[in-house]
Amino acid sequence: MTNLSFSIKGGWLLLRSIAVISSSVTTIVSTVLPIYLYYSIPTEALIPTFLLLLFAAFLIHGVLTHVLNDYFDDKSGTDHHSPAILSGGSRVIQMGFISASSLWRFGKILIFLLGMTVIGLVIFDFNKIAILLIIGLWGSISYSLPPLRLSYRPFVGEWLATFPSVLALGLAGAWLTLDSIPQWALQNAIINALFCIAWVMVHHIPDRDADKEATPSKITSVVWASEKFGPFFSRLPALLYFFLTGICAFWLGFDRTIAMVGLIILVGAAIFLVIKMQVSDPNHVSAYEKIILILAMINGVWLGIFI
Repeated sequence: MTNLSFSIKGGWLLLRSIAVISSSVTTIVSTVLPIYLYYSIPTEALIPTFLLLLFAAFLIHGVLTHVLNDYFDDKSGTDHHSPAILSGGSRVIQMGFISASSLWRFGKILIFLLGMTVIGLVIFDFNKIAILLIIGLWGSISYSLPPLRLSYRPFVGEWLATFPSVLALGLAGAWLTLDSIPQWALQNAIINALFCIAWVMVHHIPDRDADKEATPSKITSVVWASEKFGPFFSRLPALLYFFLTGICAFWLGFDRTIAMVGLIILVGAAIFLVIKMQVSDPNHVSAYEKIILILAMINGVWLGIFI
């Protein structure tokens, strides 16, 4: 394998595109699609906004978040003990694509460049984009970087880092192109963000033992539930967040009947899979997680079509 192909493969693994598409890209589409279908916004104005949000999603979620997460999870040791099927990081450090020190150096440079970008956006009065970028940076940095390291604390990581980032990205399309944020956009953004943190909880199930062995211990919500109630209940956080997602069907109500029915079916299917999965078998959990990721993408598009 040549150095170029080696670097390309490492970059592709680091990106973890399926995670980016099923969360960030899905929530962007869920807002931009109805603007394209039902509003009179010129296509030549909407497409640059859509492409800008896609670029930001892959840069911040796909690159920065995963760079920081991979480095600090390697440093704490959790990725070394992970079954490494879908979870356990991108494995770029473990497989020798890049050294831990080089990855950390790249992460610091990227944080600096994005920080300078925020300052430039404020100077040139692109305040909305600056605010969105700040929220994205906060989510990436606070999730993995000490001293906050929110992903190592139960419930805090998903609510203070992941949820705000996905929510902001879901609202961004409407905020940047419309005079005000309509109710359907708020509904879609919240539902997609809840669906996202629900499948992230499924993602953490195979790593619960590895996370406990880390230094410091990575006490995710899944680890907390497993320690508190037993390994069988490591699925509890995912069920909780899917339940909250399903409750949003009442908010959609009869104003968005088709969207409501679709949400109930998709969330119901996800809950069924979480209940049925064998949490002691990482391969079984990962197989079901793949289906749940597809459900998340269908849900985002469904909500975008039926507003």
